[in-house]
Amino acid sequence: MRDQVSIPSQLRVRKHLNADALFASLKRIFNKIPDHRTGDVKVSLSDALMSGFAMFSLKDPSLLAFDERRKKENGNLCSIYGVNEIPSDTRMREILDEVLSEHMFSAYKVIFRALQR
Repeated sequence: MRDQVSIPSQLRVRKHLNADALFASLKRIFNKIPDHRTGDVKVSLSDALMSGFAMFSLKDPSLLAFDERRKKENGNLCSIYGVNEIPSDTRMREILDEVLSEHMFSAYKVIFRALQR
């Protein structure tokens, strides 16, 4: 029989600090960033930003490596990171190069504050 580990009753479960909650919070922040593009947009700005976050959190060494992962694991990436459409490496560069860094700082602050609490 396995030893059972008792969890102290005063221990609070912090559901807002799991990966799913933090990714959803980041997606909400990215949804608020104004899109600089006009016309027919196939990939939303928040999808491009979340795809960039996915690439860094998965530690892919390059956009090309992430693009290869995208081709193989599109469904998994979409469900884990809440992305509807993952851009190709070239398209991601075009979209993200135009995003103002101030928007990224605000996203960082919100997530950092949640982790500090």
